[in-house]
Amino acid sequence: MSTSKIGFIGLGLIGGSIAKAIRKYYPDYEIAAFDKNRETLALAVQEGVIHTACSSIDDNFRGCDYIFLCAPVSYNTAYLSQLKDLLDENCILTDVGSVKTSIHREVTALGMEANFIGGHPMAGSEKSGFSNSKAHLIENAYYILTPAAGVAREKVDAYRDFVESLRALPVILDYEEHDCITGTISHLPHIIASTLVNFVRDTDTKDELMKALAAGGFKDITRIASSSPVMWQQICLKNRENISSILGNYIKTLEKARSYVDAADETALYSLFESSRDYRDSMPSSSAGPIKKQFALYCDIIDEAGGIATIATILASNNINIKNIGIVHNREFEEGVLRIEFYDGASSAKAAELLQKYRYVIYET
Repeated sequence: MSTSKIGFIGLGLIGGSIAKAIRKYYPDYEIAAFDKNRETLALAVQEGVIHTACSSIDDNFRGCDYIFLCAPVSYNTAYLSQLKDLLDENCILTDVGSVKTSIHREVTALGMEANFIGGHPMAGSEKSGFSNSKAHLIENAYYILTPAAGVAREKVDAYRDFVESLRALPVILDYEEHDCITGTISHLPHIIASTLVNFVRDTDTKDELMKALAAGGFKDITRIASSSPVMWQQICLKNRENISSILGNYIKTLEKARSYVDAADETALYSLFESSRDYRDSMPSSSAGPIKKQFALYCDIIDEAGGIATIATILASNNINIKNIGIVHNREFEEGVLRIEFYDGASSAKAAELLQKYRYVIYET
């Protein structure tokens, strides 16, 4: 199918990133977009990402080869009825929501199955909005496709090829299986992170020592708690049956862990940490999740003037870009005093090799 016109409903982090990726790889494609935030639309036009800024879902969306629903999941479902009469038979309608069952059921009820292929790019950031979107956000990220029962195989193949052309990795799943899987590996971790942060807040000392000392492992496992509250509220409401069941089973595992501690069961405790370590280490480091992998190393340096500047100069002179650099005050899990973060794994590996040549002691994550 010769694609020349793309429509977007919503230009937040994901919608904006997909639009930017399309603009990067298909610079001649026409892109029309609707977003409730007029400043977002103005910025998208100013940056040359879209051609047409729409104040409503109107005739500007006729003739689209693809229409991406990129609003919060409950809004995506509501927009379906407004789009129904604007689709022609060749149009592929898709979404980017983390929950698929509710929108698939609404698509079936409205008789739109011939056009619909659900989509879920497993990429994101703790930051939200079009201003934080990036053309490479979905690059090398798994992009789950959940075709409706009535959609033609040719459309599925075309969409899969299109996703691949944006440098993402398409995976085709049944929508109910998708919601069970993401409920466990995505939705549950967000709930755990958020409740853990709130638990620390509620049990902190008056002078907030927990907050001051929290770093290392705590910040790593709770980073996703900084994600959009609206998005995760909607996800929990739309996938509540799966999440409730998953939470129930997870609570049982916590109770089992508490029983090991109460009983001072050395064997069970060792097995708990050993098995989790082995399974975690078996996961491919290159797989992209909802929050991108961080590429960082830790370096021992002496506390003296110019120490950080020397390292920065060494890396810069070898064309290695630093994303972030700073002193680690809580080194519960890392031994290096200086943490250096990079944009990609190749830069991190090159930096480690280079700094070791200068006799720095390096600890890689």
